[in-house]
Amino acid sequence: MAMTMHVDIVSAEEEIYSGTAEMVFAPLATGEVGILPRHAPLLARMSPGEVRVRLGGEEQYFYVSGGVLEVQPHVVTVLSDTAIRAKDLDEAAALEAQRRAEEALKDRTADIDFAKAQAELIEAAAQLRMIRRLRERLRK
Repeated sequence: MAMTMHVDIVSAEEEIYSGTAEMVFAPLATGEVGILPRHAPLLARMSPGEVRVRLGGEEQYFYVSGGVLEVQPHVVTVLSDTAIRAKDLDEAAALEAQRRAEEALKDRTADIDFAKAQAELIEAAAQLRMIRRLRERLRK
């Protein structure tokens, strides 16, 4: 039997996942990281994107809006403002959020927070990328 570690994925609203994994992949600000049991301790900032939890040859997929990844030798914790199971992503809502953010960034006369609009655009694009990847995986 393969070695495992405990994984918690937590959003601001609720715990999304708590269980064991043989490997975890997470999107860091510096690129994707793969974590195996007994990984060196790590505390890192995450980018919006996909967290994958592998157990028994199968993977579960989660969208995170960024946040913090904490790794201990036998425990991985993902803390994010927004964490959503991949199957619960709403493509129409992500497309609408992307459209609104793009319009806000184009309208230079509006009294908006450009950093917030840019962050919303990045999050919507990450959700849409994840939805497209999941569709491709299902086709295989």
